[in-house]
Order: sequence, then structure tokens, then C-alpha cells
Amino acid sequence: MSGTLGHHIPSRSIGVFKMKQEALTASTDQVTFDISGMTCAACANRIEKGLNKMPGVSQASVNFAMETASVSFSSSEISVEDMQSKVKQLGYAAALKAEEKETKEHRSREARKHKLTLILSALLSLPLLWSMVGHFSFTSWMYVPDLFMNPWFQLVLATPVQFYVGAPFYKGAYKALRNGSANMDVLISLGTSAAYFYSIYLTLQWWADGASSHHGPSLYFETSAVLITLVVLGKLFETLAKGRTSEAIKSLMGLQAKTALIIRDGEERTVAIEEVLKGDIVIVKPGEKIPVDGQVLEGSSAVDESMLTGESIPVTKNAGDHVIGATINKNGLLRITATKVGKDTALAQIIKVVEDAQGSKAPIQRVADIISGIFVPIVVAIAIAAFLVWYFIVTPGDFGGSLEKAIAILVIACPCALGLATPTSIMAGSGRAAELGVLFKGGEHLEGTHRINTVVLDKTGTVTKGKPELTDVVTEWNEEELLRLVGSAEKGSEHPLAEAIVAGAEARGIKLADAQSFEAIPGFGISAAIDGREVLVGTRRLMERHQINVKDALDTMTALEMEGKTAMLAAVDGEYAGMVAVADTIKDSSPAAVARLKSMGIEVVMITGDNERTAKAIAAKVGIDYVLAEVLPEGKAEEVKKLQAQGKKVAMVGDGINDAPALATADVGMAVGTGTDVAMEAADVTLMRGDLSSIPDAIMMSRKTMANIKQNLFWALGYNTLGIPIAAIGLLAPWVAGAAMALSSVSVVLNALRLQRMKI
Repeated sequence: MSGTLGHHIPSRSIGVFKMKQEALTASTDQVTFDISGMTCAACANRIEKGLNKMPGVSQASVNFAMETASVSFSSSEISVEDMQSKVKQLGYAAALKAEEKETKEHRSREARKHKLTLILSALLSLPLLWSMVGHFSFTSWMYVPDLFMNPWFQLVLATPVQFYVGAPFYKGAYKALRNGSANMDVLISLGTSAAYFYSIYLTLQWWADGASSHHGPSLYFETSAVLITLVVLGKLFETLAKGRTSEAIKSLMGLQAKTALIIRDGEERTVAIEEVLKGDIVIVKPGEKIPVDGQVLEGSSAVDESMLTGESIPVTKNAGDHVIGATINKNGLLRITATKVGKDTALAQIIKVVEDAQGSKAPIQRVADIISGIFVPIVVAIAIAAFLVWYFIVTPGDFGGSLEKAIAILVIACPCALGLATPTSIMAGSGRAAELGVLFKGGEHLEGTHRINTVVLDKTGTVTKGKPELTDVVTEWNEEELLRLVGSAEKGSEHPLAEAIVAGAEARGIKLADAQSFEAIPGFGISAAIDGREVLVGTRRLMERHQINVKDALDTMTALEMEGKTAMLAAVDGEYAGMVAVADTIKDSSPAAVARLKSMGIEVVMITGDNERTAKAIAAKVGIDYVLAEVLPEGKAEEVKKLQAQGKKVAMVGDGINDAPALATADVGMAVGTGTDVAMEAADVTLMRGDLSSIPDAIMMSRKTMANIKQNLFWALGYNTLGIPIAAIGLLAPWVAGAAMALSSVSVVLNALRLQRMKI
């Protein structure tokens, strides 16, 4: 891969990659809403179904963990207001997605609200819990005030918990039932209401009997109050943990400069980064962050671009070069013209890709969506059945005990963890991948990449640097003098091989002379006069034409060519003087990356339009065993199809325009590139650092994320599957079920957060 960040545009930028998305993007608009009022996956499912049924909506996806809805729609058929009305009709609220800062403030408000509600609920529930614990024989030593045992006192404490703290559950249940569905709110409301109202019935019965004892009967006020308290506690933990899943976005946003020094109306002034306009002249002092994408107008400096490219060595920037916002100016004063500002900068585009990936759904989430959609009605039926079995068969006439079993089932079965299992892992996994320089376009690509078992690598610009370099100088002369003459002669040529020789000579500190005459001989080489000496550089045929004896050099020349190098013979004043060799050298990281892919059980194939001898020489250096050489651009896609026909899951990796058909054909297309447009293109995966080591990073990140999702789904489903029968046979008190339910949601989110600390 060659070119600066500002110049390089990945292969899909010509539009071929967009084939996979054309059906969706043709004449459609996109909008993202912040959704409020969701309590579980069933809510997200219902909103998604409601939006998808609307005429003009081509695709709607609701993310429970991020509390967002992404909708593709036709503005000629439906308006944003129509969709907001639909969401409102379903019992929720949809607002146009806020900026990250506003989202963070909203989360802070939510957490504060949960904390205050929790404190109130805990204070009211504590005496009820105390009185309940005092009933156990093993806690007979505990002092329980008589007041705590009084049914009227318990009613006074339980009522605000039930109807003030628990109000959101009743509202959510009402909205769900009104729309013909059921969710977590229905289960919580049913369970706690049953305990609360049965306790009122027992209290009234006790009072009607003359209230003979201060202690009263065994009541269940503590069951409803403690359950609601535990659910609120779980929601608080969930809100705090979910806030941490977007750490990657926060860290990326933290890279941005906050202010910029600009020249406006002939004066220098410091303005907020949001106020910089395209075309503004920006002054960047040594040690400062470059605030926006731009082009150097004046000055020279080294710029640290490691935040985008992973390349630790600063890149020299001179007038005319492009610079990227958020990179660091190391040592010189630069004046740049702002070319891209705000949401158009490279960093802003990268942030958008990560946000889109975090908000998208992986196909595996459909499993959770289907289950959560049918789960609640089934649980209610099981709870009713359990109550009837206990009341009529196991303990005939024991209404309270039977009700307790039903309540435990309703509470333990809440599908909160199920709704969080997939999206939290996708958020954490895609965020961590971005930190490693890997951008997944969406959750489906993050999931699909783990299935890859064959990686096809383009040679030029992917395995190699894509830019020829001087590699060998063979002479019995003084090497420096030969290189001075050859470099001076080639200075007049525009051929890439000539440029490599000139650059190689200059890199060795050799001062080149100007040619007195120069002639390019197509297919042969060049002829030039340097300091009065006649210099020839070129092929065997050029030497033959000038009757120069190169017989002794031919074996060396063939050996260099066998290594994939282009060797050129040089003669001075009619006598053979030596030879120089130029090659497109392999990237330093390529051999290690290929070895790593092989160790992961992945077959590596190199595909190129170059001749077979050169291709095999390059492949041998990096450890690739399977080479497809002399393949035309359109033939690359056919070769990918052949591999797919063998049942292989193929990732194509390339950066050139000629790779585009193959990238679009592959199961996963990986674009190697660090251009400013890279984040906007329709690549499945973008390897920002232009480094082959990012390929195993991407596959490993996908594998780890999928393993994490499966762990979460197993825990969420296993917890419900195991908990329901345990509750049904009476081994689970309702308050224990409530604690377990809250813990399950938090444990799923915390497990997903492990991905953010993952080392590769």
C-alpha cells in the first residue's frame, strides 16, 4: 500500500463494494432514534416489528443495549414524525439521536434517578425484610420491634414501593398488554401485585377477626417490596455497566483537539473546533494536535500519525502534503488549509463506523429475539399451572404458599439477560477492534469473520509495500561512484523503477549530477551523458545492441530475478560496470502475519497479476504456499468463487482498484487502507493500519466476540431454564429469585466488558 493518509483511497471507493448495499441505499434515507421506556428484549422486539410493518420502512433495527432504533425508509412514503408516532402508540418515546455528549448526560440522569429511587425503596423495604427474617426459626435470637410486625405498618411501607417506585413497571405492563404482547414489566407487575394484594386481603381478614394480635398473620408485603427494590438495583447496575460499553467511542472522541488557532480577517484567533470552517487557515504549533484534516500551506514538520496508522515513526510533512485531524505535530510550525471539518474528518468517519457497528444487529441475535417474543406468555402459563398444582394437589388449600411459588417463577423468568446477551458483546467487541485498527462495518460482519478459513491476499500494496525500492548494487567498481552515475542518468526518467534507483541513491547520501544528454529507449533502458561519460542502464538487449560483454554477469542477474527482483545492467564508456536491482519489497509485518494466520488454522493464498517467478519468490519470503499468478483483475473474482465452490469461507484482502470485484465477491472483503474516505466506504472490514497483522487481529476479535456472545446466551437461557423448575418445586423464595434475576443481567454485561480488556 502506498500513498499518504490523505491520498490513499481504498479499492471499494470506486463503488464496486457498494453492490452489497445498493438494494438498501437506493432512494432510501437513514435515521437513528434514541428510544426511551424499554425494559427488556421483548420491548425492543415489539418496536422493531411495529416499525418494520410501516409502509415505506425498508428495514428497522432496535438495539436494546444502546436504546436506539436505526431505520432505513423512503421519505416519499413516510416521515420521521410518522415513525415517532408509531413508537409512541406502542408505548415508548423516540427522539432523534443525540450527540454522544447528550447521550452521556442522559445516562448520568438515568443513573441518578435510579439511585434516588433505590435509596427510597431500600429504606421502605428494610423494615419489611427485617420482619420477614425474624420469622425464621434460626433467627429467633434477632430483635424485631412489634411495630415492624404490625400489618397496617407493613401496608404503609409497602404501598409507596408498590405504586410509586413500581409505577414504571405498571405503565410498561399496561402499554405492552394494550398492544397485545407481554414483557418483563408484565411479569414483575403480576408477581408483585399478587403478593401485595393477597397481603391486603389477609390484613383485612385479620382486622375483621378483631385484630387479636399485634403481630398479625404471615404476610407477603416484603416479597413485593424487596422484589421491586432488587429490580431497581439491577437496573442501576445495568445502566452503569452499559455506559462502559461505549468506552471505545469516548476514547476516540478524546483524541480530537478541543480548539484551533486560525487566521480570520487577518487576525489570529482561538476558536472551538466546531467553529473551524472549510478553507480556514489553521496554525499548528510544535507539540499540538492538528485540529482538522487539511493540506500543508507553509512549513515543514514531522507528524505522529500512530493514532490512525499504528506507525510509530513520525511522517515528514511539507507544503502540499495532506494531514489528518487528531494527529500530533512534533517539531515544526505548520500552516494548513482546512479541507475537511466536523463530521467529514477521518476521525469523525471512523467514530461513525464504530457507532454504526455497535448499533447494528448480528444474525445470532435473532435467536434471542425469537425466544424473548414468546417467552413471557409461556412463563405466565407455567406460573398459573404451578399455582394450581400446589394449591389443589401438593398443599391443598394453602393459597399463600402456592402463590409464593407462582411469584418466584414469574420473577426468575424475566428475560432481561437474554436481551443484553448479544448487543453488549457487539458493542464491546467492535469498540476494542477499533482500538486495534480494525473497523467492522456492522455486527453481521463481526459475526461472519469468525467463520473465515481461507484468506486471499493481493500481492502489490498488500503483502508488499506497493512501491519499488533499490535492493542490490553489484559491481567490482566503487559502489558509490557507480550508483552516482546510474542515479544521475535515471534522474531524467519518470519510470517507477528509475524513481526507485534515484531515491535509493539519495537515501545513501549520494549527490546526483545533472545529465548533459538523456534518451529513453522504450523496452531497452536509457542512455545519458554524465560528467562527460556515456552511461547505459537497461536490459540484456540494450547491452547487446551496444556490443557490451555482460556474459559474466548473467548468472547473477538470473539469480536476482529468481528472487522476484528487476535487475538492470549498467555500462560506462562502453564497458560493463555492474548492475542494480529494484524490487517491490515485502512489508516487515507480512511474514509474521502469515505465520500467525497459519497457526490459527487458516489457509493463506496469494493472488497477483505478476509473472509466476516473481510471485513465487515473494510468496516464499512470507511463507505462503499457494500462489495464483498472472491473474487478470476480472479473474480474481473467479478464483475467489472457485475457492467458495470448494466449501471454503473466503476473506479477500486488497487495496487496489483491480481487487474490487474479488473484494465484493468474497464472504468478507477486507480493505487495506488509511485514507480519509476509508471509514465511509462499504467495506465489510477496514484494516486502518495497512498492516497484514490486522487480518489475524480481525479474525481473532470476531472469534472472541462470538465466544462471548455464546457464553452470554448460555448463561441467560441456562439461568431461566434452570430457575423455572427450581422455583416451581418450591426451592426458591421470591426475593432470592429477584436477586438472581438482577444478578443475571449484570453478569451478562460484565462478561461482555471483558472484551474491552482483551489482549491479542
